[in-house]
Amino acid sequence: MSAPRVAVLGSGPAGLTAALYLSRANLPPVVYEGMQPGGQLTITTDVDNFPGFPEGIMGPELMERMKKQCERFGAKFVTDEVVKVEGTGPFKLTTSYTEPMEVDAVVIATGATARYIGLENESRLQGHGVSACATCDGFFFQGADVVVVGGGDSAMEEATFLTKFAKKVTLIHRRDTLRASKIMQERAMKNPKVEFLWSHEVVDVLGGEKVTGVRVRDRKSGEERDLACGGLFLAIGHTPNTAAIRDHIDVDDKGYVIPKEAGRTYTSRDGIFACGDVQDTTYRQAITAAGSGCMAAMDVEKWLEETHHGS
Repeated sequence: MSAPRVAVLGSGPAGLTAALYLSRANLPPVVYEGMQPGGQLTITTDVDNFPGFPEGIMGPELMERMKKQCERFGAKFVTDEVVKVEGTGPFKLTTSYTEPMEVDAVVIATGATARYIGLENESRLQGHGVSACATCDGFFFQGADVVVVGGGDSAMEEATFLTKFAKKVTLIHRRDTLRASKIMQERAMKNPKVEFLWSHEVVDVLGGEKVTGVRVRDRKSGEERDLACGGLFLAIGHTPNTAAIRDHIDVDDKGYVIPKEAGRTYTSRDGIFACGDVQDTTYRQAITAAGSGCMAAMDVEKWLEETHHGS
């Protein structure tokens, strides 16, 4: 293929939307899909909150449709990940398997990975009762007993949100005090549907085709017992996938990309743009990621026009 002027790193909703808009602007990019093509939505079963699908759609199908739409307008896909970005423009991209490439602009859409406990059954039951996004999946737990793991603001927010649907929410925390802000703690503690299980940890997830409970261990006594529930929500943080570029552009203490200007996708390095969960510490939704992907493509087009005279 002819050398593209723009590379998009990541193939979730942000990366694919950026690729679509770039292609339609006559700037068809090369999209490095990463080691999880399609991003986190490929491990999501039902997606009911993406506009345009009144009956819902499976996560993998949504991402495949978005990819085909990008290909229709000329975007090229490489099943590989960029491990290093060098230079000040053109940028040299070093990958795991394919030949290095030089491009004029880079869109970072590598996302953020939800942290999990690391249990075998937890991984097996992802999308079947195990979730890291209450906003995405809470609706499916109408009248159920659910468990939330975590002790920060996100855990309090997830637990409180889930009370809109669940019959009871048990919040399990490894310690006997919370990291969450006082106002978030109070909000959760005042909710009659939220119960706290202190100084415990989840050591197994129970269930065949779907979650039926969790096994918990008392961290003080070592005693284990089973707790029946229909869902397990992890709220123990996210890790932004910025290893390839965190030495090249400004990131915060957690590794999230810091935008050069609020509300824009420009980064501290001219020619490098960021969109989606890799720079979003607040919303982390497919639709907000897609919106920021559109913004990134438009910013790239404008920047290339201004700095490269549309060449």
